[in-house]
Amino acid sequence: MSKSFRVKLIRSQIGLTQRQKDTVRCIGLRKIGSQVVVKDSPAMRGLIHKVQHLLDVQVEG
Repeated sequence: MSKSFRVKLIRSQIGLTQRQKDTVRCIGLRKIGSQVVVKDSPAMRGLIHKVQHLLDVQVEG
């Protein structure tokens, strides 16, 4: 079974650059408190790393 991440948006997008807002949107998050489960891949790890200060990330089996 492949690894996945549970990603939750915990900070506001107000004051971010457009590029950071687009990154959050590509992950699949919209509002504060929204959560998504994403598969582990180098591309997704890169997206999460770019906006890690806004997210809560947990590793799932």
